[in-house]
Amino acid sequence: MERILPETLPPPGPPRRWARDYLFDVCRDLEITRIFGVPGVNEIPWIDGTSYPENGVEYVQCLHENIAMGAAMGSARMTGKPAILIVHVTPGIAHAITNLFNASRSQFPLIILCAQQQNALVVQEPLLSSDTVSLARNYCKWAHEMKSEDDMKLVLQRAFKEAMAPPNGAVFLSMPWEFTMRRIPEGDYLKGITRISPHFGPDPESVRDLADRLAAAKNPVIVAGDAVGLAGAWAELRDLAYATGAPVLQQTLSAVANYPNDDSHWQGELPNNQAGMQSAFEGHDVAFLCGFSNQAQVLVYKPSDGPLIPDSVSKLYLSNCIWDIGKNYYGDAALFADVKVALPQITARVKEVIAPLVAKQRNDTLATQADDRKKQWERYLDQAMTQDNVWAVVIADALRRQIEQQKLQRNFVYVHEAISDPSPFQYLLPYAEPTSYYCVGGGSLGWSFGATIGIKEEKRGVQGIGTKLVVAVTGDGSSLFYPQAWWTAAHRNLGILYIITNNTEYHTLQVGLGSIVQVYGQALGYDWTPRTMNPGYLTIRDPQPDFVGIAKAMAGIEGKHIEHPAEVEPAVCDAIRYVLETGKSFVLEVKTVGLSSQQGPPNTDDAGAVTPSLRKQPHLDMVHSGPNSAREPGDTALIC
Repeated sequence: MERILPETLPPPGPPRRWARDYLFDVCRDLEITRIFGVPGVNEIPWIDGTSYPENGVEYVQCLHENIAMGAAMGSARMTGKPAILIVHVTPGIAHAITNLFNASRSQFPLIILCAQQQNALVVQEPLLSSDTVSLARNYCKWAHEMKSEDDMKLVLQRAFKEAMAPPNGAVFLSMPWEFTMRRIPEGDYLKGITRISPHFGPDPESVRDLADRLAAAKNPVIVAGDAVGLAGAWAELRDLAYATGAPVLQQTLSAVANYPNDDSHWQGELPNNQAGMQSAFEGHDVAFLCGFSNQAQVLVYKPSDGPLIPDSVSKLYLSNCIWDIGKNYYGDAALFADVKVALPQITARVKEVIAPLVAKQRNDTLATQADDRKKQWERYLDQAMTQDNVWAVVIADALRRQIEQQKLQRNFVYVHEAISDPSPFQYLLPYAEPTSYYCVGGGSLGWSFGATIGIKEEKRGVQGIGTKLVVAVTGDGSSLFYPQAWWTAAHRNLGILYIITNNTEYHTLQVGLGSIVQVYGQALGYDWTPRTMNPGYLTIRDPQPDFVGIAKAMAGIEGKHIEHPAEVEPAVCDAIRYVLETGKSFVLEVKTVGLSSQQGPPNTDDAGAVTPSLRKQPHLDMVHSGPNSAREPGDTALIC
């Protein structure tokens, strides 16, 4: 056979394009460089497009759609741009639905592309096919199934526009997969995506009304919601906090750090139980609800005990989401505006009308309380170091020391799923920006492992935070949801530190059981108590999972078991060094103590029983945790 020399070949023609390439036009326009998913036959045309260098997009392969959804969420949070996820017909969106729910509660910009069966076949109810739009609609800004291949450009443009428009959210598109393979003419490109600026301001008269009410308050309190952190409005809210002298609480399960934790006004997150949340507003006459989205983050609720925010409190709203304004409570004043734009205007007016001495006295009190809090936590850490088992504060302090010693304050992201004991990680770690901290507002467990993948894929985030060190602290129950994520971390050569706090039980459910008994155990018409306060179904034993072994078997990831406080800091130091030097992931499994793993069973007469580490833990909220407060130890731990 005669060999054809390269110089004898005809010159290459223009690149061939298919309808799927409109998606890559968008990626170039928005500088999106990754698509997440689990491979399926219907998705191959899209995935194939990532193999063309000119498209500039990588395909990040995961082993479960909920991991892929979590990875897309992590990427979106860092970049501030829509992340793209491709799911496989009905099973794909069904597998991803719990993290989609989480995304809907925390304003993640996402584009979810579902490769539907052929358009002409769908009516016959073929393999894998169903009404996928109905599955996704509850948790999306827009959900749509294409019926005409000619709509591809229109639909993609609208989808990305909606995902990016304030407030951000997810969009779901179901596309018959044969549409993606249709040839399109040379020069036929998707022109671009309409951008709607999030920086819109408030009505001046409404600013004066709200600011005057806030300035006149005898005892104001501020609740900082996710719209604060997502707007990068720390400085603006801090100015208002000092102008009013008001303490600042964060909404429960904040998706980002919504206020700097090294500031004296910071009081941690709202409790996630009815009595605790009510106590956070007790004594306050005015509450400024700033970007406060998830306003009822409790699981056990008794209407006869009253509303979560007492009626005696005047509510003032600022949000970029109309739905969140007056959603659950009447507002005496309300502003619909971008938080970062509106806050300086409110502060300027407050400074004009408030008595400066009043604010100074409040600020001085908060500073004194913050000093007391610091001393209490130092004593608590000293006490933790003398225990036979590891308390969360020891892990958090070891991380803090390493981050500060290696000057990683602007180059680390903490991924939070330590739901049994969140306070040490929220208080001690040195967050430089809101997106230094990652969580979700939905509470559907298993979010952290997938998120680490998307976060680590991005070298630097929109708020200037680097991802040199990505650390996830995750409870043992949550870690068992999606350990397949470790395969993707290894496959993608992502260096991530995973710390598993293993108390061999569903501790948050143990606490939840106690809460149910406290609220309904003697309530008229209920009088319910369980057969036992120590049920076996709330433990994870016999057999007990070995997370270091799982990571090694699943992905060849190295790890280490830790059982005693003195081991923690050297192990954290070595693990961080390993991750940074090798670029590979590492798992630290830390043995902690749970209610059911103590020497004896929990005290069944004490429905509010908690572990010693929580019972002795100082509150973060120094304003509302006095001797007569309804606040209880560990009341910011998630009950789910």
